Amino acid sequence: MADWRLWLVAALVVAMVAAAWLLRRRLRRSRPSSGDIWWADVPYARGRGSKLRPCLVLRRGRDGITVLKITSQDKSHRRDHVLIPTRRWDARADHDSYLNLGEPILVRPSAFHHRAGTADRRTRLRVAARR
Repeated sequence: MADWRLWLVAALVVAMVAAAWLLRRRLRRSRPSSGDIWWADVPYARGRGSKLRPCLVLRRGRDGITVLKITSQDKSHRRDHVLIPTRRWDARADHDSYLNLGEPILVRPSAFHHRAGTADRRTRLRVAARR
């Protein structure tokens, strides 16, 4: 009779450890990290308000999360923008976007809506070279 209780306790311990591991993994993925692309309410550079837009996370800090804005508008004529492959993280995109390297913006953690993906290696290297 005691055998089945021992097995029950062991099964419960295994289930609790597995649940804790999954929860921890999920929480880690739900926090913006360097190199991630997230949809966030990014404040306007001048004036009040914000816009829900994709952005590349540079780093986390005490005051917030520093990001670079991503725009779908053609910025090929500007040196402070680089082409970023969009279809890797936005299946609905019909063309690539541009990453603004010139204006890092501090965004509050609560402004992040959902993770879109990860920047490709080439983009991350280009950003690192400009920083």
